[in-house]
Amino acid sequence: MLDIKWIRENPEALDAALAKRGAEPLSESLIALDEKRRTAVQKVQDMLSRRNAASKEIGAAMAQKNTELAEKLKAEVADLKVLLPAAEEDDRAFSEELNDALSRIPNVPHDDVPVGKDEADNVVTRVTGEKPRWNHTPKEHYEIGEALGYMDFETAAKLSGSRFTVLTGPLARLERALGQFMIDLHTSEHGYTEVSSPLMVRAEALFGTGNLPKFEEDLFKTTDGRYMIPTAEVTLTNLVREEILEHDKLPLRFTALTPSFRSEAGSAGRDTRGMLRQHQFWKCELVSITDAESSIAEHERMTACAEEVLKRLGLHFRTLTLCTGDMGFGSRKTYDLEVWLPGQNTYREISSCSVCGDFQARRMNTRYRGKEDKTNRFVHTLNGSGTAVGRCLIAVLENYLNEDGSVTIPDVLVPYMGGLTKIEKAA
Repeated sequence: MLDIKWIRENPEALDAALAKRGAEPLSESLIALDEKRRTAVQKVQDMLSRRNAASKEIGAAMAQKNTELAEKLKAEVADLKVLLPAAEEDDRAFSEELNDALSRIPNVPHDDVPVGKDEADNVVTRVTGEKPRWNHTPKEHYEIGEALGYMDFETAAKLSGSRFTVLTGPLARLERALGQFMIDLHTSEHGYTEVSSPLMVRAEALFGTGNLPKFEEDLFKTTDGRYMIPTAEVTLTNLVREEILEHDKLPLRFTALTPSFRSEAGSAGRDTRGMLRQHQFWKCELVSITDAESSIAEHERMTACAEEVLKRLGLHFRTLTLCTGDMGFGSRKTYDLEVWLPGQNTYREISSCSVCGDFQARRMNTRYRGKEDKTNRFVHTLNGSGTAVGRCLIAVLENYLNEDGSVTIPDVLVPYMGGLTKIEKAA
């Protein structure tokens, strides 16, 4: 969430940032709303101040036996007691209206983020590895999985409806192996602390990461008012909710391997075949909590950690800097990793790493004590996929497909597969 004080002092900067994101200017309406709130706050303060002063004056009047003045002051205090609740209600209502408006405004992009309308304006930052060269025809992952006999969409539909998958045998193990490999890499070599956290959260946690109120339709809600997590970013980031952290404890780096749950409300008709866009999928999440000065460098570091997963799997991918029109709501700058899928003959997103500045910290009220002056400041937060397990499974199937329909296991995963080096058709 943006700071209304900053908006009052920099209205042109806010409107320019919104224009880069393709949004309408909002500074004038926000400042007008804040004026109403400030007026209401001042009115309450003035009434409380006058009530307190009048109460003291009553005592002085009584001491001077000035009954007429005392009764007049008592009447004034009585009137203030009647009027005060309405004034406090105005204060509350205007504050809630302002906070709701602020909670729906996207973050301000960094100056070096390319300006653009949509994914066509994203910029390729680097390319890693090469596309596989074969003599045989590439296939899509669902063709491979179904032919092997270990990927079942019909049974999944009977169980749960569309956008679910049942994996069995070596493909189920391959999915597990990928997740285990990722979490082991990030904890043993990249310095992240593994966390096992809830899969259901309260609304406050989702507000903290910016999922609520703007994106409620993308969430699954439980019967008791909680929500299934759309990503472990929600729980990992909220581990420091409403805390004041010591500077020497930063950065904090967390990782978790969890299922994620998304309604895919706006994706009707998109990627209906296979595992690309599911309601439930495994993901290895990375979250960092830093001071204000370190977040940009941490963003580069986090992206490199996610890239390392794909490098060790021997997958060809590219790293993109997202333009202003394609960035996420809470991001100031985002790198997407897109893996090459031979079956689709295209690149597909497999990880997204974002630096959010203090945008989420303001929503969570998470601060740290400055190193020198000990002033409390909002932390900076970052999040990224390290990586999406299901999409990584797709990439392995399509990139390691053999001419006979079998799939070679990448070397780094063989220990996680009990020594199995190839997945062949079910007997």
